[in-house]
Amino acid sequence: MNGNNNIEGAPDTAGKTLWSIFAIVVFTLLCYVEIGLQMAVVPLFVKEQLGFSSALAGFAVSVQYLATFISRVGAGRRIDTRGPKRVVIAGLFLGAFSGLFIMLAPSMMAWPVGALAIVLLGRIFLGISESWVATGVIVWNIQRVGAPGTARVISWNGVCSYGGIALGAPIAMMIYQSHAALGGFWGIGLCCMLMLLLGVPWAWHQVAVKPLSPSTGKRHSFMTVFGQVAPYGMALAAGSIGFGAISSLLTLYFADQNWSGAATALSIFGCVFVLTRFGFTTQITKRGGTIVALVSLLIESLGLCVLAMGHSPVWANIGAALTGAGFSLLFPALGVGAVARTKPENKGIAVGAFSVFLDIALGLSGPVLGFIIPFWGYQGLFLTTALMSLMGVGICAFVYRKENGQSILP
Repeated sequence: MNGNNNIEGAPDTAGKTLWSIFAIVVFTLLCYVEIGLQMAVVPLFVKEQLGFSSALAGFAVSVQYLATFISRVGAGRRIDTRGPKRVVIAGLFLGAFSGLFIMLAPSMMAWPVGALAIVLLGRIFLGISESWVATGVIVWNIQRVGAPGTARVISWNGVCSYGGIALGAPIAMMIYQSHAALGGFWGIGLCCMLMLLLGVPWAWHQVAVKPLSPSTGKRHSFMTVFGQVAPYGMALAAGSIGFGAISSLLTLYFADQNWSGAATALSIFGCVFVLTRFGFTTQITKRGGTIVALVSLLIESLGLCVLAMGHSPVWANIGAALTGAGFSLLFPALGVGAVARTKPENKGIAVGAFSVFLDIALGLSGPVLGFIIPFWGYQGLFLTTALMSLMGVGICAFVYRKENGQSILP
């Protein structure tokens, strides 16, 4: 890697581009491994060790996403004014502080309310860390490898996000169940803190990209940029509701049907998701992001219908696989169009504004969809999410017509 700042849009070899992406996207991986570590054990610690209700245990998990949602705007603004490198490094330190608070919580078990407060504070720090690191990494990489690499940048960021969670969860359970000196909840916090701190020197030595000064262009307000990316974000939200149903309610569906193998279905979903990212990301550049998003939403809708209508674990696995394939390319495909609609000096806000739609969809899908089950059952639940994905198809068709001045339909 040379010591000169890359200029957005500058020509680059394929190998150098891939290395440039990997060198930065590793920070997203570290952040989401920490998320996976905590996600697996925080509800257990709050309920089993501190003795609080399942509702509070669930809130201890969801408060992280609330912090991510609230901090998205500030993350984008800081990236555009201070540069993504500084924001990513600050985010790594926040993630390390989150680990420190998790370490401190077991020492306050004699005062459960205080221990819970420490855990919640750590989760809030992690939520802010997620928005600063993940958003900063995307903008940092786009400016390093150029606008033509946007689809690849966003795609690899997603692979590291879901891959990090999948990697962190089983490691967390091994540490949490261990009775060794570094075992238990304290060991989880130590692992989180050290891992994020180890990322700081690597980030420090990476080539920075200068924040674009306001004189190069007018820096728009968040609401202006939000309006520009809204059509893409609405399509993303429509498809993300199906993913929210899979991640939060699929295990309950298997339990309701007296089936075993819910973990297998989730693993199939994750594996197909990652394989689709690896195999078909290039189609975004070849076919156009809106076309890929439209086809992805159709596949996701089909998978959710299979989940609704199939009455065996085999069909449930097939439905999970199709849903994973459909959801996989949705964020990068729509993200390319969302980022392209904004000027370079507003790209940080654009990524943050676009990601807000995902935050809202995932934050609301679990509790809102849960109200459907008592009335229409799981079949109605998955059919509702399939209908939402089809609404996303309609939004993509509208966006395509606006982009190209013609209908996507013959």
